[in-house]
Amino acid sequence: MIPSSPFLCVITDEAYCPVTLAEEALKGGAAMIQLRHKTASGSQLFTWAVAIRNLCCEYHALFIINDRVDIALASEADGVHLGQDDLPAAAARKLLGNSRIIGVSASSLEEAVQAEKDGADYIGFGHVYPTVSKLKEHAPLGPKNLQKTVKSISLPVVAIGGITIENAPILISMGASGVAVISAVSRAENPSKAASDIISVLQKSVQ
Repeated sequence: MIPSSPFLCVITDEAYCPVTLAEEALKGGAAMIQLRHKTASGSQLFTWAVAIRNLCCEYHALFIINDRVDIALASEADGVHLGQDDLPAAAARKLLGNSRIIGVSASSLEEAVQAEKDGADYIGFGHVYPTVSKLKEHAPLGPKNLQKTVKSISLPVVAIGGITIENAPILISMGASGVAVISAVSRAENPSKAASDIISVLQKSVQ
């Protein structure tokens, strides 16, 4: 079950210990943690995943693994987040069953519609704003493309890419169910407070 809107998803930053960052984000109220590390070994990912899963259970938050269906299964994570070049959602569903969550990254309305057809549970839409966290091949999509996608599919949409405490509220007003951040929390002087502050502005935007 995807968290109720509006919610904050914090994606781990490869420059920092994923477990430490996850714990700080959870202390600040993050409702979803996504473990993302492109260069770590399977063994290291599994070790981190088990630790973060335990933390998420303690804080009643969702734990999602980026890309790796095998690690998600082995660590008993709540689900997996897949990019356009990863295992297709329909194939992942056969492995994960119906009890686990599948998120799919989309950088266009067409990709979001296809992900919904393939059985995704939510869409990670972006990058909405310019971002330095990941190398991008296309220009920022902007809030209006986010809004168009939200109106065109029935799945929850999580906005990602260049999201800050200043621009996060408008994305919720455009229909996003939540926002996913990396540097806005990981690079903050106090990650726990940064997460809490973002959640506060998200909640105010729907009052």
